[in-house]
Amino acid sequence: MKLSKRLFLCTLCLLIFVTGCSTSTTTGDDLQDMQLEGEPTLTAAFTNPLLQDMKGIAENDYLQLYINDKTAEIAVLDKRNGYIWRSNPADRDGDPIASGEKKDLLSAQVNLEFCNEFGQFNYANSYTDSISYGQVAYTLIPDGVKVIYKFGTVEKTIEDLPKMISKERFEEKILSKIDNNTLLRALRIAYREDKENGVYVRNDGLAGLQLKRALEAFEIAGYTEEDLAYDLAEHNLAQTKPAPRLFFVTLEYKLEGDSLVVRVPVDEIRYLKEYPVHQISILNFFGAGGPNEEGALFVPDGSGALIYFNNGKSKYPPYRQEIYGMDLTVDNTEFLVKAEKARMPIFGIIKKNSALLGIIEEGASVAAVNADVSGRDNSYNYVYPSFYVIHKDDVVLQGEGQKRSFPRYQEEPMKTDFVVRYVFLDDKDASYEEMAKYYQQYLIKNGMLKENRTEASNDDIPFYLHLVGSIPTLKHFVGVPYRALEPLTTFEQAKTILSELQQAGVNNIKLKYSGWFNGGEHHKVPKSISVDGAIGGLKGLNDFLEYIKGKNISFYPDVALLRVYNTSGFNETREAARRLTALPAAVYPIDLALNRRDRDRSPSYVLSPRYVGKYVEKMLSGIARLDFDGISLRDLADELNSDYRKNNQIDRTESEKISIQALDEIYKSGLNIMVKGGNAYAWRYATDITDLSLGNSKYKIEDEAIPFYQMVIRGFIEYTGTPYNLSTYTNYRHYVLKCLEYGSNVHFVWSYEPSHKVKDTDFDYLYSIYYKEWIDLATEIYQQVNEALKRVNGQKIISHQKIEDGVFKTVYENGIYVIVNYNRTPVTVEGVRIEAEDFYVGGDAK
Repeated sequence: MKLSKRLFLCTLCLLIFVTGCSTSTTTGDDLQDMQLEGEPTLTAAFTNPLLQDMKGIAENDYLQLYINDKTAEIAVLDKRNGYIWRSNPADRDGDPIASGEKKDLLSAQVNLEFCNEFGQFNYANSYTDSISYGQVAYTLIPDGVKVIYKFGTVEKTIEDLPKMISKERFEEKILSKIDNNTLLRALRIAYREDKENGVYVRNDGLAGLQLKRALEAFEIAGYTEEDLAYDLAEHNLAQTKPAPRLFFVTLEYKLEGDSLVVRVPVDEIRYLKEYPVHQISILNFFGAGGPNEEGALFVPDGSGALIYFNNGKSKYPPYRQEIYGMDLTVDNTEFLVKAEKARMPIFGIIKKNSALLGIIEEGASVAAVNADVSGRDNSYNYVYPSFYVIHKDDVVLQGEGQKRSFPRYQEEPMKTDFVVRYVFLDDKDASYEEMAKYYQQYLIKNGMLKENRTEASNDDIPFYLHLVGSIPTLKHFVGVPYRALEPLTTFEQAKTILSELQQAGVNNIKLKYSGWFNGGEHHKVPKSISVDGAIGGLKGLNDFLEYIKGKNISFYPDVALLRVYNTSGFNETREAARRLTALPAAVYPIDLALNRRDRDRSPSYVLSPRYVGKYVEKMLSGIARLDFDGISLRDLADELNSDYRKNNQIDRTESEKISIQALDEIYKSGLNIMVKGGNAYAWRYATDITDLSLGNSKYKIEDEAIPFYQMVIRGFIEYTGTPYNLSTYTNYRHYVLKCLEYGSNVHFVWSYEPSHKVKDTDFDYLYSIYYKEWIDLATEIYQQVNEALKRVNGQKIISHQKIEDGVFKTVYENGIYVIVNYNRTPVTVEGVRIEAEDFYVGGDAK
């Protein structure tokens, strides 16, 4: 055998050993001996004739909680309007669409996705695998109930039959005890006599009905575990029973004011190490809309989106988005997926006279929101959360024409419980505007949204300008290639741009400046701060800071903390986050022509979360001498990644805490914080958000984009969308209208040098940033938006509604409203004619 083939086979064996050793504190081979803790039934504290099959177990001023202790389904009665919210559709047995497993799912409260011994995904649900076996128990807790499910049963397999048994024992202990001809025939199929050795040998191909009958015969004969051990020892044999697919899951329901809080304690998700739980979803059909109901599902796609009940779009993929976007240490996406991120850990259901808002309070960073409409698997419209418990990846091994893949698992489950608060809104609040208002007040109450520390110095709205300082490029000297910085906007040139803007009437400028230190746009890690000489160095920066004083220009130098683009001074082996495959988490840039990752170019690396705090401390120390008032954080509120380094893993929930701690340290330093993207956990710290979604991903199952995100934060945080000159807008009028509808400020990204400077570089995505080509249009756009929005500067959005297709009305808290018309024809709204692609501002300021 060739050496390479031997090496391949040795490595193969090693991987089989390693991948089979994934352990967790929640696993245990004694799982099959665990008993359900609790009572099989409950005593009703009160009853309701509308819920005859349920028992009332908890009540407060707003709500009553009921449970059916035979099916584990729950119901919540809203005492304010009498509406009943059920965990499972009441009429599900008559669903004409659902059948088989899909029908069983309608009766489940918990669904599990787990991996089998080959790393393949399998599924279990609480109805089929728990309730149908009577494997559920209940414990009353203050204001609620705890429900404990046991999934699966310990079924006998062929390994409960001895591989070999002596002729004497087989005939005396088994055959003599059976008088049923069918079972005797099954035993003759199950075992063949080896007369030469005086034994009966098991047929290892036994399966199905004949296996079932053989097992029944052995059971009738009184064959025990001790008998099996004796027979195996007598013939010096060993056989291992496959681990049973058993799981334990606990759901806790608790009433709190106008809410039902549902908790899944992670340490009570129990499973065998052979079958790790990948994902868990809860209450998939809570409040589901029926085939004849009017209403909508609210999902957190981008700024927010609505999916109308029964919209006839079941031919399109169902909705699913992971909260805060993909974790780059587990993301294997090769092609660019153009979609907005879900930055809010919420979802909802809006019905005619009632609404439900789901707030993911714990576990949001490992959660996804899922939604679907009637007509695919069943007749219902539903939205629900799911949570990752154990992540999985595959190690691929190739050699000598052979290729095998092996599963690798996260070492421990996520270090958080999964908690969802279901808020019930009565008829007067049954709208997405009221849901946004409730969520805003919830955030304020819990200290997750604060008043903006930056006070406007005049009535004009901000103009967000992003200037690119320098970029690293490959140059040549007498044919020898070398890396050098290409200045796109020096500090002196930045003065020129700002002067021209202000001369044109743009007087309130918020300036993000990237590519200013440690090697340009793709700077080195901020262990120290060195202002790039290519754009003016430290002296040029100080002159620039002196220049902008008193000119109403806020300065936000840009820093990347979570992604490493320049590996000089960076220890990839020690400091890069690891994938489950043990490889460093490298992120290759996108080839815009092919719309896929270009693996011929240099990747960036995901920084291990364990080093974030250290780099933040060093960065703050480095900029302390530079007299900055603000800072722009490129990725700290935009990305969230794990580190799966062996024996030292940091899961995404821990990474979120690290990012929050880093934001807190920066906030305490006194800097105003501008963030990109704006994940919800950053709201309490941010004064400004750029590149905020002004719409949804336009998934085909969705019906409308809504400014839910903006309705939550406006008046607390200033914001703007993607820079217009790098956006997908082909009509600047639509950009103006979108800014007015969503209460958004204007945003451009520019350079002083022409755009051809980025051609054939790693920065070709900055293909249209030459300021001279845009400054006139930018000024016109700003003036139009400013003229309308300066009347509502700092005002909350209190109402947003669709008047008709392409026509929307946004109302601000001071009474001013804006009606926008995206259509190519005029419309008349509330007696006012609004021209094509135009707007109207009305109302009297309070």
